[in-house]
Amino acid sequence: MDASTSGTPGFKTQAEIAEMLQVPERTLEDWRLTRHGPPYLKLGRHVRYDPDDVYAWAREHRHA
Repeated sequence: MDASTSGTPGFKTQAEIAEMLQVPERTLEDWRLTRHGPPYLKLGRHVRYDPDDVYAWAREHRHA
């Protein structure tokens, strides 16, 4: 059973989200520092993203 069938979110790493958004990982780091990027979780020293939150953030920043 994977995260999509168990109902729990499948958190993604910075590298996975950078690939999904097609931006450098450094861009995600800059966005976190300036609080302009997608929402993220800090689990100890590890940064994780909920893909649903990232998609919602991207839709909010879409230009017509």
